[in-house]
Amino acid sequence: MRYGLAVALALGLAACGKAGDHPAAPSKPEPATSGRSVQLAPAQKQFLTIEAVAASEGVDVLALPGRITFSPQAQSAVGAAAAGRVEQILVRAGEVVKAGAPLLTIESADASAARATLDQSSTRLASAETVYRRNVEMVAKGVGLEAERQEAEARLKEARTEHERARQAVALIGAGSGSRITVRAPTTGVVVAIRVAVGAMVAPGGEALLELGDPARLQAVADVAESDLRRIAAGQEAEVELPALAARVAAKVESYNPRVDPESRRAQVYLGLAQRVDGLRAGMLAQIALRVGAQQGISVPVATVLIKDGKRRVVYVERPDGGFELREVQIGRNRDGRVEILRGLTAGERVVTRGGLLLDTQAEQLL
Repeated sequence: MRYGLAVALALGLAACGKAGDHPAAPSKPEPATSGRSVQLAPAQKQFLTIEAVAASEGVDVLALPGRITFSPQAQSAVGAAAAGRVEQILVRAGEVVKAGAPLLTIESADASAARATLDQSSTRLASAETVYRRNVEMVAKGVGLEAERQEAEARLKEARTEHERARQAVALIGAGSGSRITVRAPTTGVVVAIRVAVGAMVAPGGEALLELGDPARLQAVADVAESDLRRIAAGQEAEVELPALAARVAAKVESYNPRVDPESRRAQVYLGLAQRVDGLRAGMLAQIALRVGAQQGISVPVATVLIKDGKRRVVYVERPDGGFELREVQIGRNRDGRVEILRGLTAGERVVTRGGLLLDTQAEQLL
């Protein structure tokens, strides 16, 4: 009995001795939480990139969809000066015309009447001038009456007024004779659109018959969301990218439309181009980078920020003792490989900009 107890005690002591020869395996570290410090061995730390956070002043840029249009001063709407029927169309859409070039002809009874009125007023004016001169001569010789001279002078003034009114009416209609009106280009430009056909009846005050545009006077129009309108001001600089031409051109904000489109919730901003671009045409699409001001803030490389639990944005900050502290941050815009930090970091702190997944295998990389 005593012998068996001694054997059991000896075996127990031997087992304890063997257990003491092998250290216990380290326990798996718990997942990191905000404010908790994580340690890495020096051999692992060499795979991290650590940089100091610095405050910087950057230019805030709005990326806007846009298009190329004629500037308001470059557009001309050609209408009918008198009622009538379109007889001929002398140009085609896309054709370049010079100022004064004939565009179309209109057959108009009103034009015929206006020209006849001018001829009649010219005859009456000539007659009134003759009567007035004769009365002046007779009064000077002492054989005429002053009352007759005054009456002749009044009739002359009336004839001149009627003649001027008729002359202006014919000048508005344009040069020509009889009932034909020749509509001419008011400026040099390109025929953008023809909105009338031969045989159509036209009248003053109706829709434009043709539209002209000066290709040398183009502008860019950007569509800006209503939430960004308060940041827009005349004189701001921009860069206009023209995908169709593989070209870029500098531009500057000249004005903007105060009305917001009720469907798109956007307003139009007009930009003047700094130089002419070969091949540029109205209607082309554009991508506009509008610089709306400088911002003082903090930005870090995108790889600095990790995603925890599918929604939290975190970074690892180096501590004085060599450990790394998990810090939750609020991020802003992501641009050019850097992300803006709105809250959670201060200038001077050192953060892990690459290799953060070595510190936290449960996190995801921010893309």
